[in-house]
Amino acid sequence: MAQTAMKHDMKTGMAKAGEGHIGDLMLTGGWTRATPKSAPTGAGFVTITNKGDAADRLVGVKTSIAARSEVHTMEMDKGVMKMRQLVKGLEIPAGETVLLKPGGFHMMFIGLKGPIDMGSTVKATLVFEKAGEVVLDLPAAKIGAGKPMGEHAHGQN
Repeated sequence: MAQTAMKHDMKTGMAKAGEGHIGDLMLTGGWTRATPKSAPTGAGFVTITNKGDAADRLVGVKTSIAARSEVHTMEMDKGVMKMRQLVKGLEIPAGETVLLKPGGFHMMFIGLKGPIDMGSTVKATLVFEKAGEVVLDLPAAKIGAGKPMGEHAHGQN
């Protein structure tokens, strides 16, 4: 059975969307992007930290907003950016942090059943080889966002 991964803010008592943990894995900063009405795909992003002493693997993703979901990477190949499914999943090494972010590793939502609206929340179940399943609420940032709402870059003009 999947655990719902929502961390409670100790100051307000409110749950924080996009954050939680399962086993030795801490998930933070989960989010998605809004999509145009006719978009066939969407994507989800999160930071996964493995606080344990054994590697785990993100082997799948499930959501009701799309016909199917996959764990993907984006890589440059002869000057062309290509996206591909990680069939064996994504390793989360012991004691390390792995970022799922635009232009890199990400959750791919394929065959969207409708648009992802800015300000809405997408439920995604992340499936780990050892830790099991965890449900994250991914808040939707604006179309084309490079980072979630409320996050800002340091040292840039």
